[in-house]
Parts: sequence; structure tokens; C-alpha cells
Amino acid sequence: MKKIIRYYLLFSPLIFFLANCSKKEVDEYYARPDDLEPPIYQQLEAAGNFQNLIKLIEVAGYKDILGKAGYWTMMAPNDAAFENYFQEQGIADVSGIDSLTASKIVKYALIYNAFRTERLSDYQSNIGWEEDMAFRRRTAYYDGFQNKVVDGTPMVVVGSNRNNVEGGDPYISGDNNNKYITYFAEEYMNAATLGSYDYNFFFPNSTYTGFNVLSSEVVQADIVAENGIIHEVNKVSLPPLNLDQKLEESPNYSLFYQLLEDNLVNYVFDQEATTTYQNYTRKSDEVYVKVYDPALSFSPNNENFLKATDNDGQSDAYTLIVPENTALQVFVDEVLLKNYSALDKLPKYVFEDFFNAHMVQAAVWPSKVAGYSNALDEDIRIDMDTDVIEAELLSNGFFYGTNKIQESNLFYSVYTSAYLDPAFTLATRLFNDGSGYREIASNIYSNYTLFLPSDEILMNLGFDYDINRSEWVYVSPETGNEVRGSLARARIARVLYNGIVPTPNMELNDLSGSGIIRSGDFDLPGEYIKWDNNQVFAAGNEVLDNRVNILGYEDQRNGRTYYIDNILEFSEEFQGVDLAALAAETGSQYAYFYEFLKSSGLYDEASGAIDGIELGTPYTFVIPSNDAIRQAVMDGVLPGDAVTGEPNFVPANDIAREGISNFVKYHFIATRTASDDGLINGLTETLLKTEFGEKTYVNIVSGPGDLNFVDAGNRIANYIPLESNHLADRTLIHLVDNYLLYTE
Repeated sequence: MKKIIRYYLLFSPLIFFLANCSKKEVDEYYARPDDLEPPIYQQLEAAGNFQNLIKLIEVAGYKDILGKAGYWTMMAPNDAAFENYFQEQGIADVSGIDSLTASKIVKYALIYNAFRTERLSDYQSNIGWEEDMAFRRRTAYYDGFQNKVVDGTPMVVVGSNRNNVEGGDPYISGDNNNKYITYFAEEYMNAATLGSYDYNFFFPNSTYTGFNVLSSEVVQADIVAENGIIHEVNKVSLPPLNLDQKLEESPNYSLFYQLLEDNLVNYVFDQEATTTYQNYTRKSDEVYVKVYDPALSFSPNNENFLKATDNDGQSDAYTLIVPENTALQVFVDEVLLKNYSALDKLPKYVFEDFFNAHMVQAAVWPSKVAGYSNALDEDIRIDMDTDVIEAELLSNGFFYGTNKIQESNLFYSVYTSAYLDPAFTLATRLFNDGSGYREIASNIYSNYTLFLPSDEILMNLGFDYDINRSEWVYVSPETGNEVRGSLARARIARVLYNGIVPTPNMELNDLSGSGIIRSGDFDLPGEYIKWDNNQVFAAGNEVLDNRVNILGYEDQRNGRTYYIDNILEFSEEFQGVDLAALAAETGSQYAYFYEFLKSSGLYDEASGAIDGIELGTPYTFVIPSNDAIRQAVMDGVLPGDAVTGEPNFVPANDIAREGISNFVKYHFIATRTASDDGLINGLTETLLKTEFGEKTYVNIVSGPGDLNFVDAGNRIANYIPLESNHLADRTLIHLVDNYLLYTE
């Protein structure tokens, strides 16, 4: 009863009004306002110079739509535009345009929603209007279902309307994948600091005016209609191809297209699309969605851009750089197939990387190319003025046909030696698993030397990868003990990282002499390795007495790859063992310090373990020479004969033992491994803590061929080159000519 009363109360004033009004008054009340402009169709008709467009609107079945209420923007070609179009197409008049073409012209001229000139440059984001950030709008035209022959099989195909991502849906039912139209409005162009160069790069035979729609000029803007806005243009625009269609229809780029089709495209049956198609056509065909691999930066058949928000296609588009057949064939022959017998033998990730190198998830304007990166986060290495042979502005992005490939780091660096050779799949797998090693070794702007063991060598030494369980495996050749997963991965990662060595001046191109150098990257330091008479070795190789021999080498753009017969092994013995070995040598200058270490209470002589020193952690051992120890005794810092400096290695009491312990700890520098290469400088903590648990520090001063250590009292200890740079687990052991002393 309440509902009935409410409706009665709502409509009773209207009933009262109608009962007391004549028909004339009612008609006047509901009459169309005199100042309201006619709808788009009537406006075009009244203007007199859109007669050809009007006929096409009627043929396309849009007279009723454009003659009533609505909300459209129409980029309307005038009759002069059609006269030029007739000549280009070789037809006499508008009657020569078939209904399908008529529909394309009309629908592509129609933009959803009404936009005056000042709004066309603004992006309708999810947070509101963002001024001068838009250069595209979605039109009423879409391709829909297409009959194609795929691998010899006729099928009905629809393009994916989302970028394919793992776990996502590349086709959303109800989204027609409408094409976008691109325009060049002065506000956007100025805000983006673009100009005629960018416009004429795509349309060299047109004039940039400050308001162009594709290749046309806007003759008259902002013609207001009841159901939208008309912008009169002087050329007829057919819907452009999208990037996928451009590749399919361009024989000059057929090799690029075929590599995509063969390796990174699937045709996937879709029930919703099939149901829609069958209901619409009354046919029984099944519909397949053309789906691009999710590893790609974008799907070239997706018209919707990222769809992070509904309208993000207004403000950006994709870019695809496509080498023509001749240039690509040279790359295939000389690079991709250097170590493979055929393209179908290549791992899938090679194709993913190659195509991502040519894809940019943004509209790359010609004058701004230096500001963009491809999907591999590399700079664009295409010279727009000399390398681009074709530039086309398509419905979903920018197409650049080129006479060269985009030279990705992955195909021209020391990393390539493993990446494109089936003999090194284990190394490649490790490099590619997110460790960051790939990015380091493939950086063509920095020189590296790569020491690369083959799968055969790694497997013989116990390393492998279990594909079925997706985990690394290590079986000790000595004990037969097996470890899997993260522990096995950490082991092979450390071994392979020892072989990535930054060599800015190609320091390791000649291994005939001897020297020491640090592996790894500046931001991710590795361990020190040495070379001697064309052999290389790390700390573990010294322990096992199995140096690494060079089997051959290959030069790349950012350095040299050495193929090796062994791994650069890390040490698994405590650093105290290495120090003990140095002290045991005849006439060793390490002997006195080592004796004090044994008496400090910090050292387990049986294992070589030192309290506070952990395996796998970087350290620098600063060991005072015997002469420096004598001076410390004479200075009363260590126990012994203050006159002769002869040390007493047996502490008299706990206080003396603690003094020795503190002395020893202050000579063990924690967290960093320093050598005479200038890589490490500055205050660095030691193993010594104050009675309040605070850290103590030593200042490291290093440069090429020079290394010294400065204590809290500015005492300087210089390294002795011929007795320094001894390898231990993530540690270098140096002999110095003075002792260090912590003073508060």
C-alpha cells in the first residue's frame, strides 16, 4: 500500500498539470528548445558540403543513430575530401563505394563521446581529466570475427583484446576491440614538446597545422550538434591496420611475422566467442582467439593498450620496430644459428627476448626516441633518420620498419656465448633466473671477461638441474652427498659468479703473466680470482690444487669469453687454515701474528675456525709482519721483552689474553674484501667491539698497486705487495709493515 501511495503522490502533480492544459500547451512544454542545434546527421545535411558522407551514413545504416540523441564526436570528411578519395580509388562517385567500405569510413570517423577541440588533448583518467595528455580516442569501428587460414586450416579468428599475462584472460567477451584514431592537437603537441618533425615522419606529404587527424587537416572545428561535435576534415580515413595486421599483410617483413607465428602465437578455442559468433551469424563454426605469448611486452592485436584504466589508450600506444627480411635473415644466419642447426632448435626464451627487444610499451615519438627503452629495458638503437625505411601510425601503435635489427645486449655480449650455445644451458639457466647475472654480463656498455664452463664440465663436477622438479641439484664427487633446491643453486651461483669479471680495460685479454682481480659487479661484488701463465684459479682451486685451463675464447662487443676445463671453485675451509699455511712457510713473516692468534682464545687450531669469522662472508685480514709485531711488543701493546721485542705468546693471565684477543680482532676487517685495485676505500668495521658493544673501524685507502690501512690513531700500515693478496674463503690475507691499534 505504501508503494502505491508513493507513486500516486509522485505523479499527481503531473496529472493535475495535464488535466488543466490544452494540447498546444503540452506540445509547447515538451517541444525541442529553439536554441538547440540539430543532430549530427541534420547538421551535415544542412551544411551542404557533406553530401557524399551523408550517403555513406545512410548506406552504413547510421542515419537513425546520428539523427537522434546521442553523444559522439565525428571527424567528418567533406565533399572535397571524397573527390580526392574517388580519384585515388579510381571510382567515379560515391556509388562506387560498397557497403562494407562505407561502414568502415563512417564508423572510424565516429568517436565515442563528444569532445570540443580543447578537450581532445585531455586524458579521461580514472582520477579525472588530465590536461594535454591525450592524442587518441576510441572509435565505433572494430574488425570482429575474421575468416583465416592457419597452417592450412580454415578457421574463424578473433583478436585478443587484452595483453596476455600469466593467469590472465587475453579475451574478454563483450569487448569489441574497437580501433583508435590518432590526432595531433596543438595543446598536446606543445605539452609533449613535439612538432612538425614528429607529424611528418608519419605523414610526409601532409602539412602539420596544429590540428590534424591522421593525414588530414581540420578545416572547421567544433561544429556543435544536439548529439555531439563535428570536426570537418579534408581527407577520407579508412581504419588503419593494427600492428598484428600490418605484419600479416606486409611481405617485406614476412620473416619477422613468421618467427612470431611459429614460436609465440597460439590459436585458442573460446566458447563465449563461439556462442556470440554462432548467435550472430547462425553458422556452426568454432571461434579461436589469436593469443600472443604472455612473455611478450604486449599483444600486437590488442587495440586496448594496457587497460590498466578504461581509457588509458587515449594517452599512449605501443611501438613495434620491425627489421625487413634481408636484415633479419643476416641476423638469423650469423647470430641465432651460429651454434644451432635450425631455428626450431632454439629455446623459446630466445624468441621471447628477440621480440621484446623490438617492442616498446609506449608510443615512441621520432624526436624523442632517446628517452625510451624497449621491453628489455635497453635503449633504442635505431637511428630514426637513417635506419627507418617505413613509419606508419596504426590503430594500436607506431610501426617502424627498419633496415637493421634492434641490437639487444643479449645477442652481442659475453652473455651471448652461453645464451646462444646449447652446450651451456646450465649457465644460461642460472643467469636467467632472476639472479641479476644476466643483466651484468649482457651490459654492452661495460666490459667483462666471462670464464664459462660447459654443461658437460658442470655435470662431471656434480651440478645439474632437475627439470621435473624445477630445482638445482648438486652431488659431491668426493662424498656422493646430494643437496637440492636453494643450497644447490647457491653453490652453482657462486661458482659461475666467480667467472664474471669486470675488465674495463680488457685486463684479462692477456693471461700470460700473473695477477689478481675481483669478479662480480660493483653493486654486487664477487670474489677475487688470480691468473698465472694462462691459468686461472680461485681460493678453492688453491685448496684442491686444480687450476683452470683455457680451452679457447670468443670476443664479443663488451669483452671476451674464455671457455674453461674446470670451475673457479670457492674454498670451503676456514680462513684460519690458510693463515696457518702461510705462517708455516720457512721464514714466514706471518708466524708471530699466527702464534698470538692461537693464544688469543679465538682460534680452534684443529678446524681453523676463528670466533666471529664466518664462511661465505667477506673479510680482509691485515696481518702485521714479524717486525711489526716486535714493535708492538716494544710499545707495550703485546706481551714480551720490551727491549728486544721478542714476543711472549703465552698470556700471563686473562687480562693479557683479552688484550691479545682485542689486538687480533682489530686486524680482521669485516664485511669487505679489499685489495690494491682501488675498489674499496673508506672506514670499514673490524671484528673488535668496544666494552659497550660498539663497532670499531679501520680506514682503507687503496688505489691501483697501492693499499694501506689507517687505525683510529692515524697509524698507517702499508701492505707488502709480494706477501699480500693471498686467497681464502671470500677473504684476502695481506701482510703489512705496521700494526694497528684501537684507541678511544
